[in-house]
Amino acid sequence: MKSQLAPIVKGRTVDEHTRCVHYHSPLDIIAIRFKCCDQYYPCYECHQEVAGHGSEVWKKDEFNVRAILCGICNNEMTIREYLASNDRCPHCHSAFNPNCNKHYHLYFEI
Repeated sequence: MKSQLAPIVKGRTVDEHTRCVHYHSPLDIIAIRFKCCDQYYPCYECHQEVAGHGSEVWKKDEFNVRAILCGICNNEMTIREYLASNDRCPHCHSAFNPNCNKHYHLYFEI
């Protein structure tokens, strides 16, 4: 159901839906644009392995930035949209992994 060209996702991806060697369940279908390098990665571990620098978290006043990519439809959503999504893409309604919230502090100012 790819609806548009996807941004490049760096890291050790295992499929075209942004799953990686670290997180690859059927629900692991998002990538995060890291503030520090303006590049998409499937997870913080991929960023650590590939980027060559530390990561920065997105500040609350930056939550209107499009920084989350749905790996099914390639919809880029704002951080605010993602956090309010109830673990579903607002565009294609694909389910996201609800356990990603355990890592929010690595990506977003909470």
